[in-house]
Amino acid sequence: MKKILFTLLCLSPLALFANEHGGTDILQRTINFFIFAAIMYYLLADKAKEYFANRTSSIQAELDKVQDMLKQSKAEVDNAKKELDDAKVLANEIIELAKNDQDKIKTSILESVENEIKHLQSSFDNKLSSETKKITRDVVEEVLEELLKSDNMELSQNDLAEIVLKKVA
Repeated sequence: MKKILFTLLCLSPLALFANEHGGTDILQRTINFFIFAAIMYYLLADKAKEYFANRTSSIQAELDKVQDMLKQSKAEVDNAKKELDDAKVLANEIIELAKNDQDKIKTSILESVENEIKHLQSSFDNKLSSETKKITRDVVEEVLEELLKSDNMELSQNDLAEIVLKKVA
C-alpha cells in the first residue's frame, strides 16, 4: 500500500505540470483523484478500520446481550409455566380437600342435628309425661278438696275412685 502511495506521489508532479495541448484534462483529473484517494486512505485507513472494528464488536456485544436476555426470558417463561401448572395441580388438590371437608362437615352437622332432635324429642316426652302427672295430681287434688268440703255428700271408696277416673279421663 505504501508503495502505491509513494508511486502516486512521485507521479503527481507530472500530472500537475501537464500541458494543455488537447481538449480535455480527464487524465490529469483522474490521476489527481487517485492521489487524493490514496492520501485520504493513508491518513484515514487505520482510524476507519479501528472505528469499524469497534463498531462491529459493540454490535456483536449488543447482540450477545440481547441473546442472553432472550435465553433468560425464555427460562423465566418456562419457570412461570411450570409454576402455573404446579399451582393448578395444587388448586385442584385444595378443591378436592375442600369438597371432602365439606362432605364431612355436612355429615357431622346432620348427625348433630339428628342427635339434637332425638334429645329434644326425648326431653319433650319426659316433660310431657311430667306435666301430665302434675296435671293429674292437681285434678285429683282439686276433686278431693271438693269432695271433702262438701258435707252433705257421702261417698264410698269405690265411688270416689270412679269419680276421679272420670274427671281425669
